[in-house]
Amino acid sequence: MNLALQHDLDHIEDILDKAKQQGIDFLNNLDNIPTSNKESIDSTRELNELGLGALGTLEEFKERLAPLMVASPGPRYLGFVTGGSTPASIVGDWLASVYDQNAQSIKAQGGNSALIEFETINLLLQLLELPKSFLGGFVTGATMSNFACLGVARQWFGAQFGKDFAKNGISETINILSATPHSSSIKTLSMLGIGSNNYNTIKTIEGNREAIDIADLEKNILSLNGKPFILISSAGTVNTADFDDFTAISKLRKKYNFWWHIDAAFGGFAAVSDKFKHLVEGWEGADSITIDCHKWLNVPYESAFYLIKKEHLNLQIETFQNSNAPYLGNPLENFNYLNVLPENSRRLRALPVWFSLLAYGKDGFQDIVENSALLALHFGNALIEDSNFELLAPIHLNNVCFTLKGEHNQEKVSEFLTTLNDRGKVFMTPTVYQNRKGIRASFVNWRTTEGDVKIVIQELKETILDLEI
Repeated sequence: MNLALQHDLDHIEDILDKAKQQGIDFLNNLDNIPTSNKESIDSTRELNELGLGALGTLEEFKERLAPLMVASPGPRYLGFVTGGSTPASIVGDWLASVYDQNAQSIKAQGGNSALIEFETINLLLQLLELPKSFLGGFVTGATMSNFACLGVARQWFGAQFGKDFAKNGISETINILSATPHSSSIKTLSMLGIGSNNYNTIKTIEGNREAIDIADLEKNILSLNGKPFILISSAGTVNTADFDDFTAISKLRKKYNFWWHIDAAFGGFAAVSDKFKHLVEGWEGADSITIDCHKWLNVPYESAFYLIKKEHLNLQIETFQNSNAPYLGNPLENFNYLNVLPENSRRLRALPVWFSLLAYGKDGFQDIVENSALLALHFGNALIEDSNFELLAPIHLNNVCFTLKGEHNQEKVSEFLTTLNDRGKVFMTPTVYQNRKGIRASFVNWRTTEGDVKIVIQELKETILDLEI
């Protein structure tokens, strides 16, 4: 064995202890770590011949690379709909690395760790109060979840014409309807060969909304003259966390032939709260649902899951099966995730979620959701009371979309946000809403408190003074 490897094996406990302390120091100091920085490194480092060993490498990481890290798991990182990692989820994530399982099979020699994934999906269905008619699995994020769901939808569309698109390619124009799809859904259309421009935009409800206008949806359906189509709907739009009317869409399902997909990347967790579960009423009728865990479930990054109705399992296998690997056996008789999802190599991504669900239960996540929504309202009210800002849209759940007050300040929005973020106390992301430049603050982090909101408001005021707006 290589001497450096042998040394690290002999000292694994000390190595992990020091790595743990590095992590603890970061987490305990989150309030003081900037949300943005301008640190840089020379990324042309030469690879050394003999290796530094784990401890030597950890020391170099601490000196050179750790300063690049920002407080993205912290309470005032309000950009990108980013949660933080709860203690239980960190434990699950660390152990997923330690056990290093290839989570594919539920009954095979060589490992059945995918049973943990089955159990975790079962727990998530209970948390979200969804029926067991869904089959689910874990992927890296909303983009790959949308890809998996819409990939099966593409196969369903071909089947309406007696065609196998997965084997023979797309040979029909795929009709897709949506109002305000997330960019990851549009990216998925490109990846699936459908085309990122090839969807029909449905009108949104009047009155500063992002949700589908059901009357215009039906008008577009009728214009298809009975042709099948795919509907991409939203449970929490990216700017304003608006929700489509799933009860109304369910009624359309009884009249027309379409695949119904819901992008519920973060908004799906409204189902956890008695106050907000009405927003997803009727969503159990969908064919497929996308949900992120590294958002409101507050687990480490690269965690999302898909839900697809079990009745579509044959279509799912047709889309993703490893058809040239006979040693895998019959995909229906021997369930294996590599036959129903894009990745053949899969870490045990379910474990951080399993730890989180068991550690905090339904009450814990209800508290996170309701506290986030309350803080969003506090923040929105503070903006309304400040003469320098205005809300661009009503606050439906946890996203606050706002801008500098007055059309004459539109040209200053980008500079304002850059200056605000450079101060390092808070991070938000830019957006454009109804042709106006804006700023979006998303409240999903379990650590965020009213005290953090006060700090954010103060940072906004001081940035206004700095720029003399």
